[in-house]
Amino acid sequence: MSSFSANKTLYCDSGMDVAHCTLDGNADAVEFCPHSSFSNVLAASTYTLLEGDRPSRSGCLSIFNVNADDCSLELLHRVDTAGIFDIKWSPVGQTISPLLAQADADGCIRVHALEHSSNGAEGQYLKERCGSKISSSMCLCLDWNPSATSISVGHSDGSISLLSAGESRLEVQNQWKAHEFELWATSFDPHQPHLVYTGSDDCKFSCWDLRDTPTKAFHNTKAHKMGVCCIAKCLNDPYKLLTGSYDEHLRVWDIRSISKPTNETSICLGGGVWRIKPHPSVFDVVLAACMHNGFAIVRVKDDTAEVVETYDKHSSLAYGADWQRGDSSHEDERKRYTVATCSFYDRLLRIWIPETDI
Repeated sequence: MSSFSANKTLYCDSGMDVAHCTLDGNADAVEFCPHSSFSNVLAASTYTLLEGDRPSRSGCLSIFNVNADDCSLELLHRVDTAGIFDIKWSPVGQTISPLLAQADADGCIRVHALEHSSNGAEGQYLKERCGSKISSSMCLCLDWNPSATSISVGHSDGSISLLSAGESRLEVQNQWKAHEFELWATSFDPHQPHLVYTGSDDCKFSCWDLRDTPTKAFHNTKAHKMGVCCIAKCLNDPYKLLTGSYDEHLRVWDIRSISKPTNETSICLGGGVWRIKPHPSVFDVVLAACMHNGFAIVRVKDDTAEVVETYDKHSSLAYGADWQRGDSSHEDERKRYTVATCSFYDRLLRIWIPETDI
């Protein structure tokens, strides 16, 4: 693995669009750092399949400095690695410095620490803290538990791994066959961290109780007509959960009865719902990456869901999406509504601000 920092020409836009750039591989995930001191830092990952006699999967992990007020998108650091399927920052308040975990095509999980440059130069860089090959199957998705002591990982063979995340090592605590096909989504319940949700190409949406031996809390086989791509908990409601599927629907679930969740409502977004991100402070607003149909901002309130805005400035598969974090002060008002999105084959990363008053 090699790493380097570089300056790169980034293009400023006007109006709703803030800035954009082209990445060095097929873009599939973007994640703003949730830690308040580093809310300007955006991570982006790529996955590129190199075909031929000896096919390989390459990728890179880049971090940027984002300033919407100045229309600024500055590349801080890039790490070349295996093809990456998913990235997640560690939860706020649980680690000394922000940690960024990646799930890659080589069956490895790697954890990077966000460090300050020590040579007097401004900016941050990533330093790998630990990494481990945990499976012969590809690592497709991951999530941290609320205390940043465990990481759940979904695999291409349908299995799930539970890792202990120490200061300098990762260790597999448990691994079991959770689904029949690729496991694209895994999510800890932030309100009940002994629960992990999973979703798969087998169209099933499941919940696992990690106390003692992992047991199946529920296994929904009927709601999704195609594979389950993503799962997200609502930040202010311990009983509400969202799922996205290749069948183009965003579904809202009531999990008050954990053994029998209820599908409260659903909305068709016109493309496979690959990723969903609830707004960090406007709790009834969700950002969705809709594959062949761009990006959508959806308001989910009570038992209804409606699209309030769409974004179609990408010309390829819409995969990565996230909100920038900011406090409620007037100075941070613009930051609170800044969005990062990325698309796959055109390798495009865009920073923009919704036109709708959400």
